Amino acid sequence: MRINRRGALGLLGLGGASAAATSAQATKLVSVRYEHGVASGDPLQDRVVLWTRLTHASPGFSGPIAGKLLIAASQDFKGARAIDVSTGADRDWTVKADVDGLTPGADYVYRFEFDGHVSPVGRTRTLPEGSVKDVVLAVASCSLYPNGYFNAYGAIAALERVDAVLHLGDYIYEYGAAEGQYGMNSPVAAQRMPVPAHEIVSLADYRARHAQYKSDAQLQAAHARAPWIVVWDDHETANDSWQGGAQNHTPSTEGDWATRKAAGLRAYYEWMPIRDPAPGGLLESSWRSFRFGDLASLMMVETRLAARGEPLDYTETTLPVVDGKPDVAHFLKILNDPSRQLMGERQEKWLAGELDRSVKAGEAWQVLGNQIVMARVSPPDLRVTMGEAAWAETLARLPDYVRGPVQQSSILSALGLPLGLDMWDGYPVARERVYDMFKATNANAVVLAGDSHSFWANELWDDGRRNRVAAEFGTTGITSPGFSDILPGLPLGEAFVKRNPEVKFANSAAKGFVLLTLTREQVRADMIAVSTIHATDYTTATLKSFTVARENGVGVGPVVEG
Repeated sequence: MRINRRGALGLLGLGGASAAATSAQATKLVSVRYEHGVASGDPLQDRVVLWTRLTHASPGFSGPIAGKLLIAASQDFKGARAIDVSTGADRDWTVKADVDGLTPGADYVYRFEFDGHVSPVGRTRTLPEGSVKDVVLAVASCSLYPNGYFNAYGAIAALERVDAVLHLGDYIYEYGAAEGQYGMNSPVAAQRMPVPAHEIVSLADYRARHAQYKSDAQLQAAHARAPWIVVWDDHETANDSWQGGAQNHTPSTEGDWATRKAAGLRAYYEWMPIRDPAPGGLLESSWRSFRFGDLASLMMVETRLAARGEPLDYTETTLPVVDGKPDVAHFLKILNDPSRQLMGERQEKWLAGELDRSVKAGEAWQVLGNQIVMARVSPPDLRVTMGEAAWAETLARLPDYVRGPVQQSSILSALGLPLGLDMWDGYPVARERVYDMFKATNANAVVLAGDSHSFWANELWDDGRRNRVAAEFGTTGITSPGFSDILPGLPLGEAFVKRNPEVKFANSAAKGFVLLTLTREQVRADMIAVSTIHATDYTTATLKSFTVARENGVGVGPVVEG
């Protein structure tokens, strides 16, 4: 769905989203509260987006209402800069200001004031320029509200140092509270029932779900701790979404997909500390770059809504059975159709240009903030890993609804077919074009991935395994269930490594985040796990650490534990 700039801003409700408040009414609000905290995001060298949301009890009042944003370099707000801001019902009482004129590599505090009511204080930081020694990033993904407490967000808030938080998608989930819905079998689901209780479809629904998530104290603390750099994945609209639809969207009962997608995006832009769409850009065009001085460029890509073709599935149409055997050649012909897009030509051209610019500028690392796993991953063959006897015993005790998919997984593994067709494995030609960019620019590429609810340490090789082209670190879910939640106690990580040459480590049991430290010599990924998501008392531990170094200054070396 192509929308021009004027139409896009009208649809998003962003036409009056600037920091200016000249037309706002001087109306007193009743019982002003900041129930959703404060947040900052999209930091650049000279600017950052600052956000909050008003909660009030003023019947019939729709705004606009004027207020102030104060930003300062010192905790006591001495010499604070005051900026006029405004909000109203048209943007769900959210406030967002893109504040410029800031000093590179500097720490700031900020707060909002409306009618004498003062918000909590947030901390933020601009990006550095020039020579940079190191950068520390927390990488997060996949927070399913009813499935557990957001302890990993609390752990991020408690970090001694974090320059920015990268959230790679599935910040919210669209499912409802009915029995059998995703996450509703959690032991804490009764304390964390989704709001609204039905699956979210309308703009009001998406707004309410964002509001519920940002009511969480640990998530608020993580937002107030540091600037966030975010991108949506599928659940900000609907499961397994693509340009023209989604697995979890039924037009006959849920209406037009373009309308639902626009509602999800509008709520996202209202409720997240992300810069509003650029003039002339698509609503879905969230790809953008962040430069950390001479150390690294972070390139946030969009793989969901802008250009993605419909994902394949293992059906009789794509993988027919011929003479009693799956027709793998037929499936691979469809899978490797070069016309199948994931990012699209426009974004690919942008990415190639950004990689080239970064390398020529002498930046040490080119980092991709990306929603989905890029490595080649076939399903683990548990029969091989466990042995026949243990495997047969395991199958016998699995419930029927689990046994079938597990047996299918074993068949797909034997055939050499991918685990997830919703990941880059489902778009191999598009992936190879990205690898060609890495090679053509001599990039020192590190890919970050979310979506899979698993920790990963992967080496990425081009087709035919001729060249190692990048390292990949995947973050597990904040709370979302992984393979090990469905198959507890099985050696899934070992089986993934044994089956897949690119996979050096996998763990889908832990919940947490990746703490990424970049220096000129290496990138280090510490996989930080929380002890539980089913109680508010928790501890954190480093599950594993991996490093990757530049190989002779061109390209990346092997992924090494420790």
